[in-house]
Amino acid sequence: MGQSDRQPGRRGSRLLDAVERFGNALPDPIFIFLGLIAILVVLSGVGAAQGWSAVNPVTGERLVVQNLLSEANVQRLLVEMPRTYTGFTPFGIAITIMLGAVVAERSGLMAALIRASLARVARPVMTPVVFLVGVLSCHTVDAGFLVYVPLAGLVFAAGGRNPALGVLVGFSGAAVGLSGNLFPGQVDVLLLSITETGARLLAPDWTMNPLGNWWFSAAQAVLFTAIAWTLFDRVLGPRLGAWSGEGGAAPNEPLSADERRGLAAAGVAALLVAGLFAALTTWPGYTPLYDEASSPAQRLLPFYRSLAGGLALLFFVCGWVYGAAVGLVRSHRDVVELMVRGLEPFIPYLVLMFFAAHFVAMFGWSNLGPITAIAGAEQLRAMNASPAILLPVLTTMSAWLDFLIASASAKWSAVAPVAVPMLMLLDISPEMTTAAYRIGDVVTNLISPMNPYFVLTLTYARRWMPQVGQGTMLALLLPLAAALYVGGMALTILWVALGIPVGPGAPVAYSLPLG
Repeated sequence: MGQSDRQPGRRGSRLLDAVERFGNALPDPIFIFLGLIAILVVLSGVGAAQGWSAVNPVTGERLVVQNLLSEANVQRLLVEMPRTYTGFTPFGIAITIMLGAVVAERSGLMAALIRASLARVARPVMTPVVFLVGVLSCHTVDAGFLVYVPLAGLVFAAGGRNPALGVLVGFSGAAVGLSGNLFPGQVDVLLLSITETGARLLAPDWTMNPLGNWWFSAAQAVLFTAIAWTLFDRVLGPRLGAWSGEGGAAPNEPLSADERRGLAAAGVAALLVAGLFAALTTWPGYTPLYDEASSPAQRLLPFYRSLAGGLALLFFVCGWVYGAAVGLVRSHRDVVELMVRGLEPFIPYLVLMFFAAHFVAMFGWSNLGPITAIAGAEQLRAMNASPAILLPVLTTMSAWLDFLIASASAKWSAVAPVAVPMLMLLDISPEMTTAAYRIGDVVTNLISPMNPYFVLTLTYARRWMPQVGQGTMLALLLPLAAALYVGGMALTILWVALGIPVGPGAPVAYSLPLG
């Protein structure tokens, strides 16, 4: 796919050179997960013997560390091994979306779309545009990581820039979009509904506002885009080096008549698929994707949860239609071949997911995750400090917990019942507390081995630069994660100091109702 003129460390600091060497010297990610499993087993045994425990502040249930070598857990591990693997959420989502996405890619639809749209982005603003679109892609569940990240590489290639850098820019945007975003989405509903559980411990009538983080999240998206733009173009990009290979059609090359006809046909197909899903949420008397029995803020949750399947269908249909229009797909057998051949590059990722799934499952069985989170929240309470200190500490704790628990909702479920009412007593609104937590949750995603899409992104980058290793990614993304962390905390402190509303109808300050 071409070579880079990168010279390791040519423009990077000695510290980042050391990080890169260390990261590249690490064993294969599969063996990293095996090592983590071994450490987890030892910790579970020690914790069970020492009686480590914590009380769930919502249910009052005492959580006790479970020994993973107990008869019950060993039996669970061996008996449920197939279910543990196939039931791993990132695995299921990845396979589902990929089955459709590879048809769209192999048929040429993705490349044609790039040439018709993002490939015409001016080179000086390519980084912020690709990053910001990555931020917005998080609203499509995990499709941002699975579909948009490799497309970001194509955009950079078409613009004559290093496509491996484009992959990292797209990945970074998709990773931080769960916290800093221009528009609210399903993640806001999910996390603020958990916030409601904690808030009601003090104010039983407190109701979740799904737009409660909008203003802060939008400001965060702008700030994070500016930081990423500066670092990628002035520091990290030069470190990775220029790219001199071929990356597909040049951005100014006109589309052929067949390609234009194919895009038009794919556009019609996309409208039909979108119309189908709209009908499933609005058809009178038949709304499988709209839960009328739920609260207004949660009625669209079935629709959000169907996005993985919807995107797979969208890519599959549009890719097939486009391929047929340009003459690449002549029968259903061609479509099947595209799916099979398209999945071949992802086989190493599917192997890794087996070990990642078991590590995550065993971590849950041990109870070490929620116990650690609850203990951390109790430490926040014990500090008895001002909000200007507690909110950044909450952000920091969230960032470190991300190395233990990848799921934002799982961590917040354990932390919110303590952190939210504690800060309400200090006159900080539940919405502001949630916003501070979310910053820490996303910045670590860029460098956490618990993020299953970190390794997948490495696979995408190696498509263009085979010499890129784990250490290369860490050396490039660690400064970005640190800068976003500092920038996010500074924004939080400034927001509280100025008293700017966190979202529509969501002030920073909160006063408990009298009586």
